[in-house]
Amino acid sequence: MKQKLLWLLLVLATAAQSASLDAGAPYPPELKPVQHEAQAASLAAEMLARYHYKGMPLDSALSEKIFDRYLKSLDSEKIFFVQSDVDHLSVDRTRLGDAILNEDLTVPFAIFNLYEHRAAERFAYARTLLKQGFDFQKIESYQYEREKETWPKTEAEMRELWRKRVKNDWLRLKLAGKNDKSIGDILDKRYGNFIKRIGQVKSADAFQTYMNAYTMSIEPHTNYLGPRAAEDFDISMRLSLVGIGAVLADLDDYTTIRELVPGGPASLSGQLKTGDRIVGVAQGKNGSMTDVMGWRLDDTVALIRGVPDSMVMLDVLPADAGPDGKHKLVSLIRKTISLEEQAAKASVHSTMDGKTTRRVGVISLPSFYEDFAGRQKGVRDYKSATRDVARLLDGLKKEGVDGVLIDLRNNGGGSLVEAIDVAGLFIDKGPVVQQRDASGEITVGSDTRAGVAWAGPLGVLINRGSASASEIFAAAMQDYGRGLIIGEPSFGKGTVQSMVDLDRVAKNGKPKFGELKMTVAQFFRINGGTTQLRGVKPDILFPAVIDAENFGESSFGNALPWVQIKAADYSPVGDLKGLLPILSALHEARVSKDKDFQYLQEDIAESRLERKKNLVSLNEAVRRKERDAQEVRLRSRESRRNSGGSSHGNVLGEVPALRKGSALGDDGLQADERNLAVELAAEKVRKNAKDVLLDEAVSILSDEVGVLTAGARLAVRVKPGSIAMPD
Repeated sequence: MKQKLLWLLLVLATAAQSASLDAGAPYPPELKPVQHEAQAASLAAEMLARYHYKGMPLDSALSEKIFDRYLKSLDSEKIFFVQSDVDHLSVDRTRLGDAILNEDLTVPFAIFNLYEHRAAERFAYARTLLKQGFDFQKIESYQYEREKETWPKTEAEMRELWRKRVKNDWLRLKLAGKNDKSIGDILDKRYGNFIKRIGQVKSADAFQTYMNAYTMSIEPHTNYLGPRAAEDFDISMRLSLVGIGAVLADLDDYTTIRELVPGGPASLSGQLKTGDRIVGVAQGKNGSMTDVMGWRLDDTVALIRGVPDSMVMLDVLPADAGPDGKHKLVSLIRKTISLEEQAAKASVHSTMDGKTTRRVGVISLPSFYEDFAGRQKGVRDYKSATRDVARLLDGLKKEGVDGVLIDLRNNGGGSLVEAIDVAGLFIDKGPVVQQRDASGEITVGSDTRAGVAWAGPLGVLINRGSASASEIFAAAMQDYGRGLIIGEPSFGKGTVQSMVDLDRVAKNGKPKFGELKMTVAQFFRINGGTTQLRGVKPDILFPAVIDAENFGESSFGNALPWVQIKAADYSPVGDLKGLLPILSALHEARVSKDKDFQYLQEDIAESRLERKKNLVSLNEAVRRKERDAQEVRLRSRESRRNSGGSSHGNVLGEVPALRKGSALGDDGLQADERNLAVELAAEKVRKNAKDVLLDEAVSILSDEVGVLTAGARLAVRVKPGSIAMPD
């Protein structure tokens, strides 16, 4: 009783303080937990205690970790809470886990409600600053990343932080050529939209945030997914959903069609186009129309999705109509939509070596997807990364490619079975990965199919975003000596997760408890090492775009340690080590003359310096000088490209966002504030930009083909272990 009274007094104090800042500020309604959420939390805790690889009792020590992670997930940049808030909240620092054990979520929801009040309060204050104006001649700076800073000690300190934040937003728009009235309108609307979104947060959102603070306090890759999040995860794995075949976006309170999926009901109907706005949704021909203006996008999407062959009615405001324009009703029959944009794709790249033209096939694999349910049901053509890659390899062989490069950049993983099966396309039977469960038992995952789909030269391109199943595949190719690994060191995630359907455990007929993605094992390379923490180290290194300190397994404070076990029984099929000195020398010689590669290296170095500085000037003259210097640098690059005969005007990764809030090469707008046509055009330019790192990886694999060809010719006159340069 005393505890609940303390929370009541705290919320009342918050409301009073909020009123003192802006009596007219809107604040979100109080969120309250529902009974099934407390039950889901208790059931999840039971499953974690029994089956998690890293068992941890839900005691006061873990409760402290949950508290810290919960606050971090709510206010990572420390721009909402002040120190006195944290002091008040810390009363329950060692008892936050009791909310789960006692099935009473009052305390975590009270913390979330305070966060929402504070967030709305800060944005309301930001709106008042727009009327006061700013002195852009003053010499001062803004620190844009505050995760490692302390909480502001007072409200005055917090207001000063927000003054600089808003001033930076204003200056970005000013440097982009906007006038004062336009800037004020844009920012007032932006901050108002933040407040509106805070008011749209639901109990399920608060619960999922709290539960992930709990699960990730045990281990970084253990997560809780509410029913809707679990459905989205399933869609991402099977690469299909039932709907109308339209990519939607939230623009100015309208659910707007951003893209039509070719072959989908929306596209085939001929009644919808990009920019059309959906303002109402009805189920069936005679269903009542639900007004979705101002709704959260995911809520509108949930209404539009449904079961196959069912009808959905849309109330549409055409793209070229004004707010009071004539609406039209569009009826569509829902169909299964295949998400082909997220599936594996192949392309062929040509390189020149003297008078010799070589062709390298590139397979881009965004994830190791698999339709789990389809496979279990025995569906003949269930979606599978392995099937798609095998089909693409057949096509590349028909095109007569000399080598194949598997692009796994930013592939965060997926199905372990698919990782093993894809590896099996390149080796003729044998172990691919080892697993050790919580009891210490080790099992070996092997390719059991005879034959290979591609026996020629193979390369694997990875970066810091390549994780889990990607690392299993890359490590296996490296251990077998089967493929050349190129790029950055990978993420370093050496753990295996299993999906636990809490509703199935509880035998619920209707989904309400959600799912657990729970770490149940650690995987090891077939050589006995693990990718945990260290990742896969490429044979040929590219410059690291992302700092390992900020992204990757080593950035987690509670990641599992690196360990080693006995190697599996396997026989390497090749040894590329002897080629590395030659390939590295050819690579270094080429990039030393490749201006685009050098520019990318320069940008990466500058970006690192800017991140380390973590400050942006709020003086207009200083910022203009920085922007002008940047523009001169870009013009100089373009001039040198043109003089060198290059046809590439845009380079993927060139001039990255040097810092948050930078005015360099930036219009100051957020994605939902830009004209849709302009945004889509810019996206197309980015998509078609020259990919410097991919091009160099293709050249390296082409070099390997050339060296191997020359090696075959010279084999009779080269001593074992020596190196011969090709003619």
